[in-house]
Amino acid sequence: MKVTNVDVIPITIPLAKRYDNEAGRLRMYDIDQQTAVRVTTDNGIIGYGSNEEGRAIDEEQIEAVVDHSPFEHLHNDFNTALGMALYDVMGKHLEVPAYKLMGQKVRDAAPVAAWTRPCPPEVFAGEVKRAADQGYRIFKMHSDPRYDVIEQTKAAQNVAPEGFRIHWDLNHSRTPSVIGPIVAQLEKYPVVGFIEDPLPWTDIEGWRLLRAKTHLPLIMHNPQLGGMHEVIHGCADIYMVGGGIGNVLQSGFAYGKANVQVLIQQSGTTLMRALSLHEAAVLPTATAHLMNLVDQFDEDITTGEIPVTGGFCRVPETPGLGTDLDEDKLKAAAEADHLPQLQHIGIVHLPDGKKLYTLDNSQKSVSGSRGLQGVTGHEEGDLKKMVFEAWADDGSADYKKAQERIAKEGPYVE
Repeated sequence: MKVTNVDVIPITIPLAKRYDNEAGRLRMYDIDQQTAVRVTTDNGIIGYGSNEEGRAIDEEQIEAVVDHSPFEHLHNDFNTALGMALYDVMGKHLEVPAYKLMGQKVRDAAPVAAWTRPCPPEVFAGEVKRAADQGYRIFKMHSDPRYDVIEQTKAAQNVAPEGFRIHWDLNHSRTPSVIGPIVAQLEKYPVVGFIEDPLPWTDIEGWRLLRAKTHLPLIMHNPQLGGMHEVIHGCADIYMVGGGIGNVLQSGFAYGKANVQVLIQQSGTTLMRALSLHEAAVLPTATAHLMNLVDQFDEDITTGEIPVTGGFCRVPETPGLGTDLDEDKLKAAAEADHLPQLQHIGIVHLPDGKKLYTLDNSQKSVSGSRGLQGVTGHEEGDLKKMVFEAWADDGSADYKKAQERIAKEGPYVE
């Protein structure tokens, strides 16, 4: 069996209806833009993959695959959409689930987490309740310079069912003097279950000392020394793996030998969740929750879903990835328009009652708002009692005047 063709198809997956408002469109921009892959073989088998981010699929990857057996690419580190499509083909050819090509199965299910982008406390509370109603028991959330992480946590605590846990990603950007008190406050709320990246990844000693002080499990996303050195130094309780399939498996098995818990994060919808479940099925310590993006969408390009029950999903047992693609839905997704980017002005209501105006064209992630730290001089979370407001371009004379002033003077306070 050889691969005869690789189709790379940019697609748009419509966001969940709860984002069908100005605030939702502002902060969720670009997450609907994904990539699907169709791999066809000379014996008529078709494999599928899709993802939301990752290494671009270039000609070099396609040339490495076409006219070759997919079995030459076990544990590959291609773009994940292409990599999983190859595993889908191989599993279908052998009539076995994909995990059998990755290692020995050690579990039948894995916990999964819900997610959203940074938002005000009242919106976050609604997202937590929504996730709990959908069967999730864990919710990952990035902190953000525009919102008070303690106020967000209070709001979540008020609506979360018993045993529900928040996974806070704290953006690896603070010094110990700022992050220490924040973590100490978060510890007081039973809903807080995990802390990801509280300090820069290079601050090995800071990680080690913080881990000794807090009872909350620390998650490290991108170990700068490769992971094993961080394990030896005792930096974190859980290590996050993601990206290419080969990297996930290689790193995951290594962490397993060290008896360190693994969290798999790979961005996509149902096909990506299926892949992560297959990986978690064989990794000895992949008992932390899986992070995908499935709960961000009401629709998908697959023929079915992988249901969440009691906070976990079962590993697919049918050949390949175990969930197939609907060609009609794929065609519609390829023809759909992306969510447009909306320009807006960020208004920060300061503790003294004044307002800071700044152009903030990226509600979509914390990286788009880090400029706020440079404007105020405060590290994230160190400026208390501020409130962020997004002023979308409403075509008014006032908006145009403020926009022109920012362009001329930069951020201003009045």
